[in-house]
Amino acid sequence: MNRNILDTDTQQFILDNLYTKVTKLALKGSPFLNISIQELANQIVAKQKAELKLPTWFNTKNIYYPPKISIEQTSSEITADYKAKLIKGNSIIDITGGFGIDAYYFSKYFNKVVHCEINKELSEIVKYNYEQLNVSNIITIADDGLDFLKKTNEKFDCIYIDPSRRSDVKGKVFLLKDCLPNVPENLDFLFSKTDTILIKNSPILDISSTINELNYVKEVHIVGLKNEVKELLFLLEKGYTSAIKIKTINFLKNKDQKFDFEYRSEAFSEYSDPLTYLYEPNSAILKSGGFHQISTELNIKKLHQHSHLYTSETLIDFPGRRFKIEKVLIYDKKQLNKYLPEKKANITVRNFPKSVEQIRKETKIKDGGDHYLFFTKLQNEKNHIIICKQIYN
Repeated sequence: MNRNILDTDTQQFILDNLYTKVTKLALKGSPFLNISIQELANQIVAKQKAELKLPTWFNTKNIYYPPKISIEQTSSEITADYKAKLIKGNSIIDITGGFGIDAYYFSKYFNKVVHCEINKELSEIVKYNYEQLNVSNIITIADDGLDFLKKTNEKFDCIYIDPSRRSDVKGKVFLLKDCLPNVPENLDFLFSKTDTILIKNSPILDISSTINELNYVKEVHIVGLKNEVKELLFLLEKGYTSAIKIKTINFLKNKDQKFDFEYRSEAFSEYSDPLTYLYEPNSAILKSGGFHQISTELNIKKLHQHSHLYTSETLIDFPGRRFKIEKVLIYDKKQLNKYLPEKKANITVRNFPKSVEQIRKETKIKDGGDHYLFFTKLQNEKNHIIICKQIYN
C-alpha cells in the first residue's frame, strides 16, 4: 500500500483524470516522484469501476483502491445488502474477506464482524478504508480464514464464505469442492464453529450439484441485477433437513422481481399455442430451473416443453419481460418481410435451430426498433416467429 497516493495533490490528480483514457496518461508518465504511472492508472480504473457498483466507496474521500480485479470480483453494494439481510445474530466472520464490501454490510446488522483476508496488503487497504467509512465494529485479520477459525475458541452466529473459483491446477472450476477453501471437505469443522453458514457462489455452479455436495441446505438464493445473474447464495442451518426453498430476485431500476418455490416440488405445465400475451422469465428464474413451477403458480401456459416462454389470454404481473403478441408466423423469410417492412427488430431465440447472428444474416434484419421477434418451436414441433411489442408498465 503506497500511502503517497493519499496525498491531497495525488487524490486531486485522480479526480481530475477520472475519465481520461489511461493509455493517454501512460504516455505522459507519473507527475509524482514516489508514485508510478501504473499505480495511478490502477487507482483511476478501479475508481471508475466503483462508480456504479460501489457508490459508497466512490463518494467517500481518500478511498484507496486495490488492483482492479478485486473490484471486479467483489459483490456490488446492492447484492451485499441483500445477503446481509438474510441472516442475523451478534457476531459473524467472513473467512474470505476480499475488498470487504460484504463485511461492511454485515456490520449494519451484526454487532461484531471479523474480516479475514490472507492477502496482507489487501487486508491493510480494507482496514484503512473502513476508517474512512467510519466503521468501528469490523475487526480485520490478515490471515487465512480457516486457519484463524482453527486457532480461535470463539463461536460465531454465522460464517460467511465466498470461495475462490480459480485453481492453480484446474483453472476455472465448476464444482464447490474444487474451489478454495474446499467447503464440503471442511463442513463438519465449520459447523463446530457456528450453526449458520452462508456461501456465495458464482452463477456458473450447478444448483443441484452444489446442494448434493453440502449438508443442511435451507435456502438457495439466485440474485440477478438488471437481468444478469450475479450470485448464487446457499444458506445452511445445522441440523436442517426439511424442504429447500429456492428464492429468486432480479433487481431492476424501478422494482424488484421475486419468485420463490420449493426445490424439487412437483409441478406440471399446461401447454398452448400463443394467446394474447407472451412472457419471458428473467435470468434468475431461468437459472433456477423452476419452469413448471412458474407456469403452475401464475396460471400461465407454456409454449413448448423446452422453450421456457409462456402465454396467457389476460395480462398478469410477471417476473420477467411481458409482450403483446401481434402476429404468429411459420418460420418463413418472405412472410417476415411482409410483416416487418422496416427491417429492424429485437431478436430472441428459444429452442430454435439457428442463432441470432444466423437469422440476422439470412433476413437482413437490423437490431433495434419497437418490435420483438421470438424465434421458437411450438407444440407441433414446427419453427415459428412470434412478432410482438414489449409492455413496459
